[in-house]
Amino acid sequence: MAFALVGPLIVSLLLVPFRTAFPRTDSALVLVAVVVAVAALGYRSAGVVAALSATLWFDFFLTRPWRALSVTSAQEAWTAALLLAIGLAVSELAVRALSQRDRARSAHDRLKLLHDAGTAIGATLDAERTAQELAQVAVGRFADFVTVDLAVCVLTGEEMPSEGVTHVRRVAVAGVRRDHPLLPVGGPPRLALCDPLARGSPCGRARIEPDLRACVDWQALVPEPAGAVLEHGMRSLITAPLRARGSVLGMVAFWRTQDTRPFTDSDLSDAGELAAKAAAAIDNARRYTRERATALALQRNLLPRHLPQQTAVDVASRYLPADSRAGVGGDWFDVIPLSGSRVALVVGDVVGHGINASATMGRLRTAVRTLADVDLPPDELLTYLDDLVIHLTDDEQDTPEEDTDTTGGVGATCLYAVYDPVARHCALASAGHPLPVLVTPGGRADLMCGFTGPPLGVGGLPFETTELDLAEGSTLALYSDGLVRASDRDIDAGLTKLCDALSVPDASLNTACDTVLRTLAADRPADDITLLLARTRALTPDRVAGWDIADDPALVIQARKLAVEQLDAWGLWDLTFITELLVSELVTNAIRYGAVPIHLRLIRDRKLIIEVSDASSTTPHLRRTLAYDEGGRGLVLVAQLSHNWGTRQTTAGKTIWCEQKLPVTE
Repeated sequence: MAFALVGPLIVSLLLVPFRTAFPRTDSALVLVAVVVAVAALGYRSAGVVAALSATLWFDFFLTRPWRALSVTSAQEAWTAALLLAIGLAVSELAVRALSQRDRARSAHDRLKLLHDAGTAIGATLDAERTAQELAQVAVGRFADFVTVDLAVCVLTGEEMPSEGVTHVRRVAVAGVRRDHPLLPVGGPPRLALCDPLARGSPCGRARIEPDLRACVDWQALVPEPAGAVLEHGMRSLITAPLRARGSVLGMVAFWRTQDTRPFTDSDLSDAGELAAKAAAAIDNARRYTRERATALALQRNLLPRHLPQQTAVDVASRYLPADSRAGVGGDWFDVIPLSGSRVALVVGDVVGHGINASATMGRLRTAVRTLADVDLPPDELLTYLDDLVIHLTDDEQDTPEEDTDTTGGVGATCLYAVYDPVARHCALASAGHPLPVLVTPGGRADLMCGFTGPPLGVGGLPFETTELDLAEGSTLALYSDGLVRASDRDIDAGLTKLCDALSVPDASLNTACDTVLRTLAADRPADDITLLLARTRALTPDRVAGWDIADDPALVIQARKLAVEQLDAWGLWDLTFITELLVSELVTNAIRYGAVPIHLRLIRDRKLIIEVSDASSTTPHLRRTLAYDEGGRGLVLVAQLSHNWGTRQTTAGKTIWCEQKLPVTE
């Protein structure tokens, strides 16, 4: 204000030596510029004072008579009057321009804040991370401190209760300083009223407290101790509910200290906008969490929880779900015990992610287990599985239009391998799936060579079986492409790294699995990762006995005698009576209805296995016999006396087998 009074005086004194050199109107214009400069400071009163001061000193020093407050001509009077009028007008315009510029800057800052919030909040489908993004965006630009509390059910992906109380947890705290009395992140959940805590105001919008010392209502909305908050210098507060789709998910509190101007009503809309953006992102994260948890539960229930007990291979497995927006996918693996102490190893992958992929995976896994019980060769099994996928695709395409958001073509890959520990032979077939890596007992790892057929669902193309003999202690590594394929490397580089990781000597298969995942799997894989390691075993010759049986019914007695002698050698005297009956029925059936050559084999494994093979491809079926039927009772007797029985097709005919539990030894 002093400069507004003295400034025109100084300028007038500087113009005194030149008052006769140029017209008085020029001097008036110079003084107008001074008034504009003063008014540009943004104070209307200073501009008015500067205009009055300029008119006074213009009349006193720059008009005749000098140093007198009087004018001698009408022109000088008009000049002084115009100086006063123009000074006042220009002062007002300058003040208004500055005010308009401040409002424009404030609007720009507000729009930039909301724009930055829109790009920064909700970058991930994680509720806690979204709350932290909200706090980081608002601190320093809108508030000095920000706290965010979310309902615990939101963090677990559950629905909010419609009324009553719920547990809330502090998930985000940010501020311009670290020394503050606000509750930290984490801690035990606390009970809070769903309705009053999060509504902020009776209408459910943001609520402002310009002066925290002037009222106490705000103390019911925040968990912080009021005394500590006030002692720290907290000045004003805005609380806003995080509301989405009619449900309140939590509460955000914006704090300002005494070092910052207090909140005003104009800040309520900004607080509401920030809370609305964050609430929408948090609700999306909650729904994603629920869907992901559902898909994970579905997939984990469809995957084998415990690998079955068998003696053909030692196995270890790992499954790592994808960390993606779509959720888990349709990768699966399985270990299926087969007849004759054999085992089937399966790895598959359904295209896509989410619940639909998991459900399709469950269908295919069930189909594979059903076809494996039929004991089909790998290529035939994949052929039947291919037909199933084609039918599923046709069913999806026939879905009504209103359900098209959940449909789409069904695509899948599968690798099916069968290992026989007696012959140490492995047969496998692939439907678009990567072939396994074979690790020799010496530790050399190489990708198996073989034929890879088309993915399931293509149809029309045959699958081929790859056969090889494996030394005892060899390891087969079956995996999904998510393990070897990544954004920063191609599949060939991934296969090379997989072979290198498997070449590292490990004490156990579980350690080998961890080594492979540590080498190839990213922290946040883009696709599901499935790994199944199987180390082969071999049944020693002393646990297997076999005989060729001639096509003569009289030799059935000889077959029973051979079986009993072998049981005596194994010390299984308790199974002699039942084994005689089973061998008699199976060999008699093969002689009567089958074709030579006929072969009887006993295998002592976890169970006693009896197998009778012949060259006929006709498969016997269990049927209910009538009272006067002369045949058909042999298989009924086999089914009743054995623990399990079945048939399987072979390249030379068929095999009928049955199993008995071994006696418990003390």
